[in-house]
Amino acid sequence: MLRKYRIWNIICLLTFVLAAPTLQAQRSQPGLNNIQVAWQLINSFYVDTVDAEAMSREAIEAMLGTLDPHSVYIPAEDVQSMNEPLDGNFEGVGIEFVILQDTLTVVSAIGGGPSEKVGVRAGDRIVMVDEKNIAGVGLKNADVLGLLRGKKGTVVNLTVERRGNSLPLGFRVVRDKIPIHSLEAAYMASPKTGYIKISRFSATTHDEFTKALRDLKNEGMEGLVLDLRGNGGGYLKVALDILDEFLDGDRLLLFTQGNAVNRQNHHSSRGGLWKKGRLMVLVDEGSASASEIVAGALQDWDRALVVGRRSFGKGLVQRPFSMPDGAEIRLTIAQYFTPSGRSIQKPYKNGSEAYRSEISQRMLSGELTSKDSIHMEEAPTFETLISKRPVLGGGGIIPDVFVPLDTTMYSEQLRVLAGNGVINSAVMHYLDVERETLLATYKDFETFNNNYEVSTSLLELLVEEGQEAGVELETVDELRQDPLIETQLKALLARDLWDLNNYYRVINPSVSVYKKALELMDDELLFSELLK
Repeated sequence: MLRKYRIWNIICLLTFVLAAPTLQAQRSQPGLNNIQVAWQLINSFYVDTVDAEAMSREAIEAMLGTLDPHSVYIPAEDVQSMNEPLDGNFEGVGIEFVILQDTLTVVSAIGGGPSEKVGVRAGDRIVMVDEKNIAGVGLKNADVLGLLRGKKGTVVNLTVERRGNSLPLGFRVVRDKIPIHSLEAAYMASPKTGYIKISRFSATTHDEFTKALRDLKNEGMEGLVLDLRGNGGGYLKVALDILDEFLDGDRLLLFTQGNAVNRQNHHSSRGGLWKKGRLMVLVDEGSASASEIVAGALQDWDRALVVGRRSFGKGLVQRPFSMPDGAEIRLTIAQYFTPSGRSIQKPYKNGSEAYRSEISQRMLSGELTSKDSIHMEEAPTFETLISKRPVLGGGGIIPDVFVPLDTTMYSEQLRVLAGNGVINSAVMHYLDVERETLLATYKDFETFNNNYEVSTSLLELLVEEGQEAGVELETVDELRQDPLIETQLKALLARDLWDLNNYYRVINPSVSVYKKALELMDDELLFSELLK
């Protein structure tokens, strides 16, 4: 009863705040009065007991649903998990895991984290948590997070089965802050070209980026490929901080404007780490929001070549508003515009369902495989600010150099294997037996990358795992005719034996947009011509 009374008070308070500043405001927005009256009628006269919390949530979601696709309601219980990737850390035991054959399996213990410190390692099977059995009970990812995450300083006891040990091992792990890295790879892709991949713009991204940039400069980097493919965005300030590393001071990076928000200009402010060297930005249909801000500003200032496919087209600014019960409304308050005045946002007038399926429509229309199929209705034309090159507005960033989706990159066989988790499973089981031998044979990643060839035993294991999962595979000899499968297996081995950075070092040379980027970087004359 007390809970219902509290929720009723909250709704009445919100309605009063919205509807009661002046009698004139109430008369000009009668819909708000109707909300209050409707709630009073339901609360006073409805035949059954009302779940006030569920009804208020549905009402808020329905109102937001009439606005735009990015204004959303986040329940109180989901706010923390939604913010963690952007905060750059969480509190827990510090492992990356998969659930294989209904058993929690450690993919890696995060370097410097609490699990690594006590000796938990890749390949371990965690079968008990605080004396509670978790093996063979239908464990889900959400269950694992509930068991292993917790306040810094709290203790969790893990019971682990490890290949080669006849008895289970016990570990007392003290939870701590665990970093979530947003920079997934940074390495020299060629003797003169550096490569950095950023997966999101989180609170720690700028620090990660500047460290990687300095390291690559020390290795002799003359050109940088910044990979923002699949990067869905993040914090605006972090995107602007990254832009600051590429541009001279006091250049317009972005402006925002909305119905209730005056135009706000954002300018570069300091001498950056990479103001002169050649720069290329990779984007695709998964690059959104903050990624588009970075790509659009660098394109507008003729500072970088943008290479790939048209970006997503998310140019709406959300501001979080906390609700009394800890829930959050992320409400769109303005639009993003690039320095030349282009709106990043694609149209959403046909509703949320059409908006969300727009990427699929790009595939059906041929846009992902042919530049000539990019059709943007009534898209206004703008000019870049230095070279006066024409660029289109009206939704997403169109690259300077189009690279079509490589439909041969993933064979049907590889898609089926990956979709059923067979490849990951085969690699984990292979490493159960061969981890120590591989590390003894290949002392470092360079040796592994130059000399390792996928073994027949791993391919045989892949066939067996596929059969168990109901995926019929060809023979080992026929599998070897699909080099992409061997590349994916080798890349996953590199990730699990070393880190994610080395996964990209194996997989990238087979990616068409990556190969195109290196080709353009090597041709200084063509690179310069494309920016004119």
